[in-house]
Amino acid sequence: MTDSPLQEVRKAVYRPVREGNALEDTVARLVQTIRLGVVAPGESLPSERELAVLYAVSRDTVREAIRELADTGYLVRRRGRYGGTFVADPLPQPPHPRDVTPAELEDVLGLRRVLEAGAARAAAGRTLDAAARDELWARYEVVAEASASDYRRLDTLLHLTIAELAGIPSLVALAAENRARVNEWLDTFPLLPRNIEHSNLQHERIVTAILAGRPDAAEAAILEHLAGSEALLRGFLA
Repeated sequence: MTDSPLQEVRKAVYRPVREGNALEDTVARLVQTIRLGVVAPGESLPSERELAVLYAVSRDTVREAIRELADTGYLVRRRGRYGGTFVADPLPQPPHPRDVTPAELEDVLGLRRVLEAGAARAAAGRTLDAAARDELWARYEVVAEASASDYRRLDTLLHLTIAELAGIPSLVALAAENRARVNEWLDTFPLLPRNIEHSNLQHERIVTAILAGRPDAAEAAILEHLAGSEALLRGFLA
């Protein structure tokens, strides 16, 4: 299995930005790409020309956005035959997030529950072909075997794969944006080994329910899973 996200996930993070704030939106979209693990640390971004086409902005805008993120340590620019723009490895240690209000936290987590529970239910209700089934199980396996440094990135891609398998393309963009905000908060506190073990057991139940075509079980399993990370977020951010 490749380590790259599925097609709809890539469409979601590389879609055109809004007019009016092209630079800021391009920076935000690149940050989202990094936070979601669409491009892993040490891997290269598409070329400036490709990014300009994907985001529907000028190459100058892309170049300036890359410069901003290089200055803050998220990207590294290399010249020469094997040059390009690479995601920093390791990524800079994120600062503690600005104060998160209870209302903001509940808004983001509430939307997450709706999006991810709906995605799991929809994916379980579809007839998935062999390739999709293999892809989902393989993504579960790589998360279960992931090192601490790769865990959150691969965990994110598993969740986005479920969103994509729901068969609702517009859902993927919403799920990606929501997950990027959640990851911004998750990345400010350490991984807990026992929590990882628990999460992997829950991942297995979620994936098994989807593959067995059991929408109720898939929805219940993912809601239980999300409740665990919600408890940690409230504990660390309160």
